[in-house]
Amino acid sequence: MEKLRRVLSGQDDEEQGLTAQVLDASTLSFNTRLKWFAICFVSGIFFSILGTGLLWLPGGIKLFAVFYTFGNIAALASTCFLMGPVKQLKKMFETTRLLATVIMLLCFVLTLCAALWWHKKGLAVLFCILQFLSMTWYSLSYIPYARKMC
Repeated sequence: MEKLRRVLSGQDDEEQGLTAQVLDASTLSFNTRLKWFAICFVSGIFFSILGTGLLWLPGGIKLFAVFYTFGNIAALASTCFLMGPVKQLKKMFETTRLLATVIMLLCFVLTLCAALWWHKKGLAVLFCILQFLSMTWYSLSYIPYARKMC
């Protein structure tokens, strides 16, 4: 509690590490962060919907898997603009959401492998469904008490 009082009153004398100083010096303004978050998130949704539309074309399973996965990665990366990439990675790999993060990343990789290298359409669709479910589970892990309901 004393540390919080010192920080809020501007009396924090502790030296910042070099990494913290560099990150503080290169931060974006809140408006810029918000704009890039929105751009990245909306483009992620766009690519996911585009991928879903490409599924119905002949031979579109590869494009579906790539665009759908890219859209989810863009939506996930959009939060880096709000909290910063280092903090995002730290939160992703906290013990409370480690399993959800690993399953989500594994689904990204397996979706692309099934569509591009293994040429298994059914498996690619299954991994896309699992990708959606794992992204939902990962997102719910950020909501207080949502982990207990799952």
